[in-house]
Amino acid sequence: MENRVAIISIIVEDSSQIQQLNDLLHRYAQYVVGRMGIPYRQKDINIICMVLDAPNDQINSLTGALGRIPGITAKATFSSH
Repeated sequence: MENRVAIISIIVEDSSQIQQLNDLLHRYAQYVVGRMGIPYRQKDINIICMVLDAPNDQINSLTGALGRIPGITAKATFSSH
């Protein structure tokens, strides 16, 4: 299966879920090109932007698993190739 480049945007509204989030991201570490985290203290949230180079099904699997963690929202944006 061919890899695609994608960006996953993650908003963490429940900081008690950060360990579960990091454990999940660690399982997909082989696909991560880069990751940037921003603590937005005024709103009491954390924002994470991740760039992946992975097969479509892996990107979708990660995004879905992230969205099933309570207090976390995730969306993926894909490159055209």
